[in-house]
Amino acid sequence: MISQIIFILLLAAAGFLAWKRFSFVKRNIFLGRKTELSGSSSERWSTMIKVALGQGKMFTRPVAAIMHIFIYVGFIIINIELLEIVIDGMAGTHRIFSFMGGFYNFLIACFELLAVLVLVSCVVFLARRNALKLKRFWQREMTSWPRSDANIILITEILLMGAFLTMNACDFIVNQRETGSMSSAFPISSMLAPLFDNFSGHGLHMIERFCWWFHIIGILGFLVYVTYSKHLHIILAFPNTYYSKLQPAGELNNLESVTREVKLMLDPNAAVSPAPEGAPMRFGAKDVFDLSWVLLMNAYSCTECGRCTAECPANQTGKLLSPRKIMMDTRDRLEEVGKKCDSKNGVWEDDGRSLLRDYITEEELWACTSCNACTQACPININPLEIIIDLRRYLIMEESKSPESITVMFNNIENNGAPWAMSAADRANWANN
Repeated sequence: MISQIIFILLLAAAGFLAWKRFSFVKRNIFLGRKTELSGSSSERWSTMIKVALGQGKMFTRPVAAIMHIFIYVGFIIINIELLEIVIDGMAGTHRIFSFMGGFYNFLIACFELLAVLVLVSCVVFLARRNALKLKRFWQREMTSWPRSDANIILITEILLMGAFLTMNACDFIVNQRETGSMSSAFPISSMLAPLFDNFSGHGLHMIERFCWWFHIIGILGFLVYVTYSKHLHIILAFPNTYYSKLQPAGELNNLESVTREVKLMLDPNAAVSPAPEGAPMRFGAKDVFDLSWVLLMNAYSCTECGRCTAECPANQTGKLLSPRKIMMDTRDRLEEVGKKCDSKNGVWEDDGRSLLRDYITEEELWACTSCNACTQACPININPLEIIIDLRRYLIMEESKSPESITVMFNNIENNGAPWAMSAADRANWANN
């Protein structure tokens, strides 16, 4: 009964801590402004199934995609076994589903094969990050914590899979000694069994129990840790792709307030939605409150894989911009805002800081070419460009700030009706040459 009580307490504690953190993240996401979403629910479900569940955009790098699918499928399917572990832990039983006979053996055999694939994939990913040192994992925004975060998860997965196979190897030997049969349930762990042949029954039981507890405590710890980690995308990738942009990539959203004024200028009798009551909305975005909640969810969903930055032409030419850093900075500012809200009983008080300049510099924003390479490359449809555009809009429309080259273009449009420094009457002169 003591072990059962300890297990239930651990399960409850992990569930409470994970729920508390999820509540914090959810509250932070909805600090963003409301936004109207286009497209039908069927389109959104199709996008989610194809991109999040089917991982369709991962296959631009096929080798990494296949290994990621091993980890992804392994994570989902092997954790079906978690149901048995939870029941065993609460009821004090051992392999309670073994009564299913051949089907149970088949499931365990599948779990073991997947465990090996997960283990191998994690070792390869560790090597890519730390031995091969792929450039996108070592750029300036990938400080000690982001690099450690990825390594912690990969090492934890390796240890958990190792504990699972060791636990099964001990069970295999005990079963063989008691029945004299070679169970087909343990195709991989049976190969490990010779390592433990010299242990007594009590020794095997102790190793099996240690691995069992290590496995379940590791999973419960992972449940809590993942809510603080970039691996929150395991959960958020699904709503993130469901609510992702369905319009053509190059189509920018118009500010409703500006659209209303333009329509009224063209036709004073035009039917437009009334202006919202209260203080006028800010043009563009200065802080996380000015971004839509979908973009804030994007920030929490970011996998920090760096595919966006690797494809960014501005970054490739040595400019300061990194789309991954844009998302990481947005998330970091949102975390800061959330913690300060909590310290004031949920009420926000201006702290004199903002996403613009304190986190993201003007130089980064104006380096962007708006080419959409980052949004195309993202495996879960995150949209860094929309954040960049909103911050630029604030600079231009609220502060009248822009680089000289853009200011010249604005002046030409105002004076000549075109971006070029020539009058409308001279535009066709090139045809006379």
